[in-house]
Amino acid sequence: MAEGWARHLKSDSIQAFSAGLEAHGLNPNAVKVMEESGVDITSQKSQKVEEVETIPFDFVITVCGHADEYCPVFSCSTTVVHIGFDDPPKLAENAKTEEEALNHYRKVRDEIRTFVETLPEVLW
Repeated sequence: MAEGWARHLKSDSIQAFSAGLEAHGLNPNAVKVMEESGVDITSQKSQKVEEVETIPFDFVITVCGHADEYCPVFSCSTTVVHIGFDDPPKLAENAKTEEEALNHYRKVRDEIRTFVETLPEVLW
């Protein structure tokens, strides 16, 4: 969702990439709630950090605690910043209805948007 917001809101100033410690594919609930906000993330792909680690990033932003703890060392000189967000799948795993599950995704989606709106200025 962070890559989608960055591309949607800040494509004039940010070149966004998304990768994780593991690749899980696009989450259909994330696709659905981003679509509700007018952001199409279906062309994005789930990829591992190894696929992007040679890109000379100015900043690497980790958004979950697991990535913050185990963030790999990048071959380029970069600044790693951790901004923690709840993990929507974990929040939604005990939801009793699809709507309740989607509400967890919506909450995190909106928190990520608020953060992305402050970029890149908040990083300097």
